[in-house]
Amino acid sequence: MVPLNIAIKQKQGGSRKILIELDADKFERLAANLGFFNPDFLESLSRAEVDCRTGKIRKIKSLKELK
Repeated sequence: MVPLNIAIKQKQGGSRKILIELDADKFERLAANLGFFNPDFLESLSRAEVDCRTGKIRKIKSLKELK
């Protein structure tokens, strides 16, 4: 398997943002490797969109809030 090289750059000045650059072919390969084309994943996206529209979501600042 050919390795998937991705350029990741962090902005200067202590920012917590990063920039990830990849072309469309690499993105498709990454999506396939992560299972984004799996029917179960696509169905979960549909359920998530319904939850968003019906207001069943809340914003969190940390994963600790999910306890």
